[in-house]
Amino acid sequence: MGGDYAPDAIVNGSIDALKLQDGFDIALIGDGGQIERILESRNFKSQRLEVIHAKEVITNDDVPTRAIKSKKNSSMVVGFNMLKEKKGDVFISAGSTGALLTGALFILGRLKGVDRPALGAVVPTKAGKCLLIDAGLNTTCKPVNYIQFGIFGSAYMKGLFNKENPRVGLVNMGTEAKKGTEILKQAYTLLKSTNLNFVGNIEGKDIPLGNVDVAVCDGYVGNVVLKFLEGTGSFLNGLIKGMFTRNIFSKISTLFVMKDMKAFKKMMDPSEDGGAPILGVNGIVIKSHGNSNDKTIKNVILKAYNIAKSSVFDEIRHSVENMEVNIDGEKKGRERKRWHFRYRKLRPRKDPD
Repeated sequence: MGGDYAPDAIVNGSIDALKLQDGFDIALIGDGGQIERILESRNFKSQRLEVIHAKEVITNDDVPTRAIKSKKNSSMVVGFNMLKEKKGDVFISAGSTGALLTGALFILGRLKGVDRPALGAVVPTKAGKCLLIDAGLNTTCKPVNYIQFGIFGSAYMKGLFNKENPRVGLVNMGTEAKKGTEILKQAYTLLKSTNLNFVGNIEGKDIPLGNVDVAVCDGYVGNVVLKFLEGTGSFLNGLIKGMFTRNIFSKISTLFVMKDMKAFKKMMDPSEDGGAPILGVNGIVIKSHGNSNDKTIKNVILKAYNIAKSSVFDEIRHSVENMEVNIDGEKKGRERKRWHFRYRKLRPRKDPD
């Protein structure tokens, strides 16, 4: 029931996905009367689609924590409980991001060793695709969070896009190691000491140029970058369309580049790669844009199906549970200490010598 065009866009997108791809079923959770009305208007009946009535709705105006605790019969809470009880493999929502994160944490919980989950958004690049993480959940982060974001991103790109050794970059204001805030400097040092394929600091331009496969940042920076890229894509689409419709000669020239134009438009269309997984929680949860239309929902469902079939979830769990970071550093006097990171704890430990 979440999203600007819900429930119509959700139901129609689900129907389109079922018609296009076999191998999965869908449970639509929400106002049963409204859902059935849309299904009847599309004259659609299928054993692959189940309607589960949930009378309450969590809106963007609700306080997330309060809403998750009080609206037990909302589509979001019912969906999370179904996922927790293994009555589903993936939960998708275009509703409140805050409520979705809160529900994921309260009902599903974090994977063992995870400090903070993160939102991963796939963006098109010159080299293919890049995962931007965090794309909007954590506006402030600790150094250790950047490590785990890198782990999530590497596992995701490896499991879903067959990137054997994903290149991980830390989004910063320059490529030099000493650039950025104190938090980013510490994150750089930690990332460099992991077994991730860390290529160092990157600037915003490195993302669309395809210089990394995983761009690690806090949620504030990530969301700004994501929305900027989406806006740039819309601007370029409109600009190019205007160039080829200016006069009779430009219209004729369109015939020679029509195939490339369609490919470019598809690549820059946010609805094609819509849906960002919340990585680090104990289940597969995908957040779709609040303004998702039928096409976006259809593509998000197909993406969810591919994620569920892949080993992404198990890869993330395994990577987090087996990740260690060791950094030697000088302290005042002759005493040396080693920072040992295991799971979510960052603590000093004296060397044997």
